[in-house]
Amino acid sequence: MSDTRRRVKVYTLNEDRQWDDRGTGHVSSKGISLLVRAESDGSLLLESKISPNTAYQKQQDTLIVWSEAENYDLALSFQEKAGCDEIWEKICQVQGKDPALEITQDPIDESEEERIEEMPETSHLVELPACELSRLEEIADLVTSVLSSPIRREKLALALMSEGYIKKLLGLFQVCEDLDNREGLHHLYEIVRGVLFLNKAALFEVMFSDDCIMDVVGCLEYDPALVQPKRHREFLTKTAKFKEVIPITDSELRQKIHQTYRVQYIQDIILPTPSVFEENFLSTLTSFIFFNKVEIVSMLQEDEKFLTEVFAQLTDEATEDSKRRELVNFFKEFCAFSQTLQPQNRDAFFKTLANLGILPALEIVMGMDDLQVRAAATDIFSYLVEFSPSMVREFVMQEPQQTDDDVLLINVVIKQMICDSDPELGGAVQLMGLLRTLIDPENMLAPTNKTEKTEFLSFFYKYCMHVLTAPLLANTAHDKNSKDLQEGSTKINPVCPGALRFMRRIIGLKDEYYNRYIIKGNLFEPVINALLDNGTRYNLLNSAIIELFEFIKVEDIKSLIAHIVDNFYKALESIEYVQTFKGLKGRYEQEKDRQSQRLNRSESDCSALYRRDARSLDEDEEMWFNDDEDDDDGETVEKNRMEDDFSDSYGKYMEAKKVSFLSSVPAGAANGANGANNNGKAAAIPPALPAVTPHSNTSTSSVKTAALPATPVVKVCTQYSNLAKVIFLIHLHMNSAVCQPI
Repeated sequence: MSDTRRRVKVYTLNEDRQWDDRGTGHVSSKGISLLVRAESDGSLLLESKISPNTAYQKQQDTLIVWSEAENYDLALSFQEKAGCDEIWEKICQVQGKDPALEITQDPIDESEEERIEEMPETSHLVELPACELSRLEEIADLVTSVLSSPIRREKLALALMSEGYIKKLLGLFQVCEDLDNREGLHHLYEIVRGVLFLNKAALFEVMFSDDCIMDVVGCLEYDPALVQPKRHREFLTKTAKFKEVIPITDSELRQKIHQTYRVQYIQDIILPTPSVFEENFLSTLTSFIFFNKVEIVSMLQEDEKFLTEVFAQLTDEATEDSKRRELVNFFKEFCAFSQTLQPQNRDAFFKTLANLGILPALEIVMGMDDLQVRAAATDIFSYLVEFSPSMVREFVMQEPQQTDDDVLLINVVIKQMICDSDPELGGAVQLMGLLRTLIDPENMLAPTNKTEKTEFLSFFYKYCMHVLTAPLLANTAHDKNSKDLQEGSTKINPVCPGALRFMRRIIGLKDEYYNRYIIKGNLFEPVINALLDNGTRYNLLNSAIIELFEFIKVEDIKSLIAHIVDNFYKALESIEYVQTFKGLKGRYEQEKDRQSQRLNRSESDCSALYRRDARSLDEDEEMWFNDDEDDDDGETVEKNRMEDDFSDSYGKYMEAKKVSFLSSVPAGAANGANGANNNGKAAAIPPALPAVTPHSNTSTSSVKTAALPATPVVKVCTQYSNLAKVIFLIHLHMNSAVCQPI
């Protein structure tokens, strides 16, 4: 049996920061090297020299991770903990480290950090070799060796800054390049890369200055891992062109823009992906770029003459298309830079753009035919909506006073969304998200403007809704020339699948406001006609319509159930391949039975109360009245007067209440002769109630609609006799509509 203790898997980290499995084998140590041979054929999977300065890390008891000098991340995953411990002890032995540590690098505690901060600039500096061609290898070894130790990195940075060493090294680069000294150029690559990883802003100021940055880029072209050097300088000086849409007169601003672009290029393009142990080495470089962008935005924002000229040319009809494209792209980059600002500074930035007229300018450019211009304008608009939806709403609500509906900014956005030519609908999806943000009531809760929700939604429905719904209405319009419709047919317009999904979504909200609107507009009629026209075909349309009615039945949406059964059941009762419509009828009958029982019970309870003998008081009630009469003579006299008046007042009150109560029953609760027209027969009604004629309906619908049965709420008194008389007299004087419970 093979030794499972040292059985390992070898992993390498790819460019996507994912671990790739390189094979399974057995690891051994030979001198100061680690060897892994494949268990399948004995081939060598890995040979790695244990470097004294390499940071190895032990994780999860069975994993060892490290980074080779060529930015090549490796990991050994052991089958057993014992084997991992053996190899870890060997690594620590070579490096002179304690195996109890989980990472083989100099630990740094708070006291050491304090010593670094208090360390004089010239004390205990690293001794740098002379800056000569013959000593470049020694310099490269020194720079790479300190990266694993925070203290040594700090000392080396101080030494480099105190002796002006960076410019001397860059001078050697020019010599090596003139001599085509590839070995020296490879050493300089390691040196410059290592200096960047020292993560010191003071060093960056020197390296990224105008007279040094291109030499820094040149050093980074000579990666030893590459057969031929890259041509980054050629790209930055010849291919990449800096376009001034409006001439920038401030030389400091122009220099800052050039520097930021080049440093961003170094970080994103030239430098390789940081390894596990190098991820924090470039944090200061990221901060350097960030603060440069903040400074650029601030300088441009303060130059109102420059921005005013940009806006003037952007909206000028005489501006050439190519020039306008450059102007829009400038604003896009300008807004992208602004995302690096702190919230308060970003607010000031967008307010400046708003005051200069960014929204009217976008209204013009978003309606242009140039796809690139429209795409860039959409990105700018998204920044503005994300910053302040209220600011955009305030602008668009002022537009109807100045322009036609067709060129309103939101209508332009809607048309762009509808007419997106991209097969993937990328622009349409982006615009849809922006539109949704603008009309979302949850985004209209600004305390400074409490009427924003009402005002903007009213504006949107008045000026924009017809534009948004135009495609939907066009797809559902009646095609008089359709070959599918026979001559003389009285069928209503067919339902478009998009319209059916829309109606299903609205009904899914279970909002009675929408339900009443659907009933009022008789909007189920085209749906039912489409179902009947579809016949016995089992297709997507059939399934979608059946699911719509099934949802109404399962969710027991009473108003819609009553409307459907009252008006359409006769046409639907023949559909028996599903039980949906019989189920709707059953729900309808159950609700009618519940209403009838409730009405009968309420009437009988009130009648029983009326006939109740006034002398049938229980002992508690008698005691209550007796105690109350002894309290105050004036109150007794008043109560006696109320008792004397009760016979006449109570009788008249109950008669009036009975008439009022019966009159309040909705028309749909009892269908008389007119109601028989709906289903071919008169609907059953409670015997105690007279038939009520429904309100006339002049709708041109092919099936007359009936009023909906409502659910009257009747609250009945549960106490009797003199106590009941007192309560009823109180309510009589308060003009109460029905008996209230005690």
